[in-house]
Amino acid sequence: MNLSLRENDWAMWLRLAMAGDADAYRRFLQAIAPFVRTVVRSGCRGSGNESEIEDVVQEALLAIHLKRGTWDPARPVVPWIAAIARHKLIDAMRRRGRHVSVPIEDVADRLPLDDTAPEFSASEIDRLLAELKPAQEEIVRSISIEGVSIRETAGRLRMTEGAVRVALHRALKTLGALYRDRSRED
Repeated sequence: MNLSLRENDWAMWLRLAMAGDADAYRRFLQAIAPFVRTVVRSGCRGSGNESEIEDVVQEALLAIHLKRGTWDPARPVVPWIAAIARHKLIDAMRRRGRHVSVPIEDVADRLPLDDTAPEFSASEIDRLLAELKPAQEEIVRSISIEGVSIRETAGRLRMTEGAVRVALHRALKTLGALYRDRSRED
């Protein structure tokens, strides 16, 4: 979507939303979320992990919701949205201080491999996965077993990539706990 179409659509939806059109407001929020995410991600320049970025995006969307009455309909909406997103990013960076986090992907090739990883039969894997919530099981099977990308999995399940990452992380954490519990029982 080019900038002028985006500007026109978003401004129209926000005007309608401010007049009480809930459907227009839903479309507005869904349309701006990827843009807000891009603004936040570009401001992080590799210094933020996905969960931190997603937290800032959610804070920005909440601020846009709370401050929607401050937007002047005579002015462009895109710079107004970007300014709120940047301010929320700055607030988050101030809270974090000078702490720098390094994504695991940046150092994964330097970490030693754990050659003591247990081997599981297909039936053991199925038993463990069956204890997850259905959506989590589908995400783990798709990404960890079938090797499908997060983007493709998100598209197939009609979820955001961030939501898929969160669900995958939680599912793997649950599987780890289940495995440890079963190891103690043996």
